Amino acid sequence: MTITALDIKQRNFSKSLRGYDPAEVNAFLNMLANEWEHQVTKIKSLERDVREVNDKLSHYQRIEATLHETLQTARENAEQKMENARRDAKNKLQKAEIEAEQVIKEARMQKQHIRQSILKLLERREEIIRGMSSYLDVAQKSLDSFHKDGQGVYQLPRDEAETEPLPVDRKKDTAAGIAKSAPGTEDIDDLIEELD
Repeated sequence: MTITALDIKQRNFSKSLRGYDPAEVNAFLNMLANEWEHQVTKIKSLERDVREVNDKLSHYQRIEATLHETLQTARENAEQKMENARRDAKNKLQKAEIEAEQVIKEARMQKQHIRQSILKLLERREEIIRGMSSYLDVAQKSLDSFHKDGQGVYQLPRDEAETEPLPVDRKKDTAAGIAKSAPGTEDIDDLIEELD
């Protein structure tokens, strides 16, 4: 049964002989009713405060749950990103190692190719040197042979060299005579005649 301040104020007691003083009882009931009313107001205010606090608590609990979910999601995302980063780094490292091996292989092949080219060039150089040396030997022998003129084919007789220059016809006869006197010069006469 709920008792209100009005119930306390309107409460009537039966009267008997030698009972309590009605004025004193009424005064106490009024005081009690006022205190009761004050306490009920205070309780209502506290209940309102409790509801507000409960509402705030529910709000903060929802925020906490949301933050917890967000934190959990962030952790999962961070772990996923870390795993992806590790996997990506591992893949890049493997790719870089493969590319490095390929570059080293290509460099070795180029080195081998360059080495073979150098060897070929050195062989070609030796061939050219041998060819030039052979050519120079042959040319030197020809020059020595041409220079020796052991039979005096390429010299004028002393008496003719000291005289006046020969007329053109005489020059032909002298050249023909020199050519005839040298062995192997039979064809030179024909050549000289063709030149004239």
